Amino acid sequence: MVEQVCADPDSAPISPKLRALLRIAAAVQRTGQAVTPELIDAARAEGATDVELHDTVLIAAAFCMLNRYVDGLGTVAPTDPSLYQASVPRIVASGYSTANRGR
Repeated sequence: MVEQVCADPDSAPISPKLRALLRIAAAVQRTGQAVTPELIDAARAEGATDVELHDTVLIAAAFCMLNRYVDGLGTVAPTDPSLYQASVPRIVASGYSTANRGR
């Protein structure tokens, strides 16, 4: 489902409310000023609460900031999901800190 949502949220099997909130998140990704009263009204019409609207904007903005931070540091992220899966045992055993490796 995640792949469907990423490819085309308008046809993905998600609720109309989530679809409206994702439109707001996409607007935040472009610029906060792209969050229009029309987008907010559309989400409210689908049942979105003030808390859900706030959380959507906050989470989208936080991800934008963190992505820019990581990109600015030149961090390399593998695109092959199996590489992440392979690191799970090490993270479970030692945590995320490189200082704990080999213990």
